[in-house]
Amino acid sequence: MTTEAAAPDFRQRLLTAFEESIAETGYAKTTIADIVRRARTSRRTFYEHFASKEECFVRLLAEANAEQVQQIAAAVDPGAPWQQQARQAIEAWIASAESRPGLTLSWIRDGPSLGVAGRQLVRDAMEQFVGMVNQLVDRSEFREAGIGPISRQRLIMLLGGLRELTAVTVENGGRMSDFTEEAVEATIALITPMS
Repeated sequence: MTTEAAAPDFRQRLLTAFEESIAETGYAKTTIADIVRRARTSRRTFYEHFASKEECFVRLLAEANAEQVQQIAAAVDPGAPWQQQARQAIEAWIASAESRPGLTLSWIRDGPSLGVAGRQLVRDAMEQFVGMVNQLVDRSEFREAGIGPISRQRLIMLLGGLRELTAVTVENGGRMSDFTEEAVEATIALITPMS
Protein backbone atom coordinates (compact mmCIF):
# COMPACT_ATOMS: atom_id res chain seq x y z
CA MET A 1 0.00 0.00 0.00
CA THR A 2 1.33 3.45 -0.81
CA THR A 3 1.70 5.94 1.99
CA GLU A 4 -0.60 8.95 2.08
CA ALA A 5 2.31 11.33 1.49
CA ALA A 6 3.48 9.41 -1.57
CA ALA A 7 0.01 8.98 -3.08
CA PRO A 8 -0.14 12.31 -4.99
CA ASP A 9 3.37 11.72 -6.36
CA PHE A 10 2.49 8.25 -7.66
CA ARG A 11 -0.80 9.53 -9.04
CA GLN A 12 0.94 12.34 -10.91
CA ARG A 13 3.64 9.99 -12.16
CA LEU A 14 0.96 7.70 -13.57
CA LEU A 15 -0.84 10.59 -15.28
CA THR A 16 2.42 11.92 -16.74
CA ALA A 17 3.39 8.46 -17.95
CA PHE A 18 -0.02 8.00 -19.55
CA GLU A 19 0.29 11.32 -21.39
CA GLU A 20 3.79 10.40 -22.61
CA SER A 21 2.54 7.06 -23.89
CA ILE A 22 -0.42 8.71 -25.66
CA ALA A 23 2.00 11.12 -27.37
CA GLU A 24 4.17 8.21 -28.52
CA THR A 25 1.68 5.47 -29.44
CA GLY A 26 -1.82 6.90 -29.00
CA TYR A 27 -4.56 6.17 -26.50
CA ALA A 28 -5.82 2.93 -28.07
CA LYS A 29 -2.37 1.29 -28.09
CA THR A 30 -1.41 2.42 -24.59
CA THR A 31 -1.77 -0.31 -22.00
CA ILE A 32 -1.66 -0.22 -18.23
CA ALA A 33 1.65 -2.09 -18.51
CA ASP A 34 3.01 0.82 -20.62
CA ILE A 35 1.82 3.34 -18.06
CA VAL A 36 3.32 1.61 -15.03
CA ARG A 37 6.59 0.91 -16.86
CA ARG A 38 6.98 4.60 -17.73
CA ALA A 39 5.93 5.66 -14.23
CA ARG A 40 8.38 3.15 -12.73
CA THR A 41 5.77 1.73 -10.46
CA SER A 42 3.50 -1.31 -10.30
CA ARG A 43 0.07 -2.38 -11.47
CA ARG A 44 -0.91 -2.53 -7.82
CA THR A 45 -0.03 1.15 -7.43
CA PHE A 46 -1.97 1.97 -10.59
CA TYR A 47 -5.08 0.24 -9.22
CA GLU A 48 -4.70 2.04 -5.89
CA HIS A 49 -5.30 5.28 -7.80
CA PHE A 50 -7.48 4.31 -10.78
CA ALA A 51 -10.02 1.56 -11.35
CA SER A 52 -9.19 1.31 -15.06
CA LYS A 53 -7.28 2.78 -17.97
CA GLU A 54 -10.44 4.69 -18.90
CA GLU A 55 -10.77 6.24 -15.44
CA CYS A 56 -7.12 7.32 -15.59
CA PHE A 57 -7.70 8.85 -19.04
CA VAL A 58 -10.79 10.74 -17.85
CA ARG A 59 -8.81 12.14 -14.91
CA LEU A 60 -5.90 13.12 -17.18
CA LEU A 61 -8.24 14.90 -19.62
CA ALA A 62 -10.20 16.64 -16.86
CA GLU A 63 -7.01 17.99 -15.30
CA ALA A 64 -5.59 19.06 -18.67
CA ASN A 65 -8.83 20.87 -19.49
CA ALA A 66 -8.87 22.70 -16.14
CA GLU A 67 -5.24 23.77 -16.66
CA GLN A 68 -6.03 25.01 -20.17
CA VAL A 69 -8.99 27.08 -18.94
CA GLN A 70 -6.77 28.67 -16.27
CA GLN A 71 -3.99 29.40 -18.77
CA ILE A 72 -6.38 31.08 -21.17
CA ALA A 73 -8.03 33.22 -18.51
CA ALA A 74 -4.62 34.28 -17.15
CA ALA A 75 -3.35 35.25 -20.62
CA VAL A 76 -6.08 37.81 -21.29
CA ASP A 77 -5.38 41.43 -20.33
CA PRO A 78 -8.70 42.80 -19.01
CA GLY A 79 -7.67 46.36 -19.89
CA ALA A 80 -6.94 45.67 -23.56
CA PRO A 81 -9.44 46.49 -26.32
CA TRP A 82 -11.96 43.67 -26.71
CA GLN A 83 -10.61 42.49 -30.08
CA GLN A 84 -7.15 42.17 -28.51
CA GLN A 85 -8.61 40.20 -25.61
CA ALA A 86 -10.25 37.83 -28.11
CA ARG A 87 -6.89 37.42 -29.87
CA GLN A 88 -5.10 36.78 -26.56
CA ALA A 89 -7.64 34.10 -25.62
CA ILE A 90 -7.31 32.32 -28.98
CA GLU A 91 -3.51 32.54 -28.95
CA ALA A 92 -3.42 31.16 -25.39
CA TRP A 93 -5.79 28.34 -26.35
CA ILE A 94 -3.61 27.44 -29.33
CA ALA A 95 -0.36 27.68 -27.33
CA SER A 96 -1.79 25.45 -24.61
CA ALA A 97 -3.02 22.86 -27.12
CA GLU A 98 0.25 22.97 -29.10
CA SER A 99 2.24 22.31 -25.94
CA ARG A 100 0.46 18.94 -25.68
CA PRO A 101 -0.45 17.95 -29.26
CA GLY A 102 -0.75 14.21 -28.61
CA LEU A 103 -3.04 14.71 -25.65
CA THR A 104 -5.01 17.42 -27.46
CA LEU A 105 -5.71 15.15 -30.43
CA SER A 106 -6.50 12.20 -28.17
CA TRP A 107 -8.85 14.38 -26.12
CA ILE A 108 -10.76 15.36 -29.27
CA ARG A 109 -10.82 11.96 -30.96
CA ASP A 110 -10.70 9.42 -28.11
CA GLY A 111 -12.43 11.25 -25.25
CA PRO A 112 -15.95 10.89 -26.66
CA SER A 113 -15.45 7.12 -27.10
CA LEU A 114 -15.38 6.59 -23.34
CA GLY A 115 -19.12 6.04 -23.11
CA VAL A 116 -21.06 7.83 -20.38
CA ALA A 117 -17.89 9.06 -18.64
CA GLY A 118 -16.53 10.44 -21.92
CA ARG A 119 -19.76 12.21 -22.80
CA GLN A 120 -19.91 13.73 -19.33
CA LEU A 121 -16.28 14.80 -19.59
CA VAL A 122 -16.93 16.52 -22.94
CA ARG A 123 -20.02 18.26 -21.51
CA ASP A 124 -18.16 19.38 -18.38
CA ALA A 125 -15.24 20.67 -20.43
CA MET A 126 -17.56 22.59 -22.73
CA GLU A 127 -19.34 24.14 -19.75
CA GLN A 128 -16.00 25.22 -18.25
CA PHE A 129 -15.08 26.93 -21.53
CA VAL A 130 -18.51 28.54 -21.90
CA GLY A 131 -18.27 29.86 -18.33
CA MET A 132 -14.73 31.14 -18.88
CA VAL A 133 -15.62 32.94 -22.11
CA ASN A 134 -18.67 34.56 -20.54
CA GLN A 135 -16.51 35.71 -17.61
CA LEU A 136 -14.05 37.19 -20.10
CA VAL A 137 -16.76 39.08 -21.98
CA ASP A 138 -18.32 40.36 -18.77
CA ARG A 139 -15.97 43.35 -18.88
CA SER A 140 -16.50 46.98 -19.76
CA GLU A 141 -14.58 46.72 -23.07
CA PHE A 142 -17.03 44.09 -24.31
CA ARG A 143 -20.16 45.67 -22.81
CA GLU A 144 -19.32 49.03 -24.39
CA ALA A 145 -19.13 47.25 -27.77
CA GLY A 146 -22.55 45.68 -27.10
CA ILE A 147 -21.08 42.21 -26.56
CA GLY A 148 -22.12 39.75 -23.90
CA PRO A 149 -23.32 37.54 -22.59
CA ILE A 150 -22.80 35.24 -25.55
CA SER A 151 -25.33 32.47 -26.02
CA ARG A 152 -24.30 29.00 -24.99
CA GLN A 153 -25.22 27.73 -28.46
CA ARG A 154 -22.94 30.23 -30.18
CA LEU A 155 -20.04 29.39 -27.86
CA ILE A 156 -20.52 25.66 -28.45
CA MET A 157 -20.37 26.32 -32.21
CA LEU A 158 -17.19 28.37 -31.77
CA LEU A 159 -15.46 25.92 -29.43
CA GLY A 160 -16.62 22.84 -31.34
CA GLY A 161 -15.37 24.34 -34.58
CA LEU A 162 -12.00 25.19 -33.05
CA ARG A 163 -11.67 21.66 -31.65
CA GLU A 164 -12.42 20.02 -35.01
CA LEU A 165 -10.12 22.40 -36.87
CA THR A 166 -7.40 21.52 -34.37
CA ALA A 167 -7.90 17.78 -34.88
CA VAL A 168 -7.91 17.99 -38.68
CA THR A 169 -4.84 20.24 -38.69
CA VAL A 170 -2.83 17.96 -36.38
CA GLU A 171 -3.93 14.80 -38.23
CA ASN A 172 -2.71 16.38 -41.48
CA GLY A 173 0.69 17.19 -39.98
CA GLY A 174 0.06 20.91 -39.50
CA ARG A 175 0.45 23.11 -36.47
CA MET A 176 -2.42 24.76 -34.67
CA SER A 177 -0.69 28.12 -34.93
CA ASP A 178 -1.15 27.81 -38.72
CA PHE A 179 -4.79 28.81 -38.24
CA THR A 180 -4.39 31.54 -35.62
CA GLU A 181 -5.54 34.41 -37.85
CA GLU A 182 -8.54 32.48 -39.15
CA ALA A 183 -9.52 31.49 -35.60
CA VAL A 184 -9.21 35.06 -34.34
CA GLU A 185 -11.29 36.42 -37.24
CA ALA A 186 -13.98 33.74 -36.79
CA THR A 187 -14.12 34.39 -33.04
CA ILE A 188 -14.51 38.13 -33.52
CA ALA A 189 -17.17 37.57 -36.19
CA LEU A 190 -19.13 35.16 -33.98
CA ILE A 191 -19.14 37.39 -30.92
CA THR A 192 -19.70 40.72 -32.70
CA PRO A 193 -23.34 41.76 -32.28
CA MET A 194 -25.40 41.78 -35.46
CA SER A 195 -26.64 45.19 -36.56
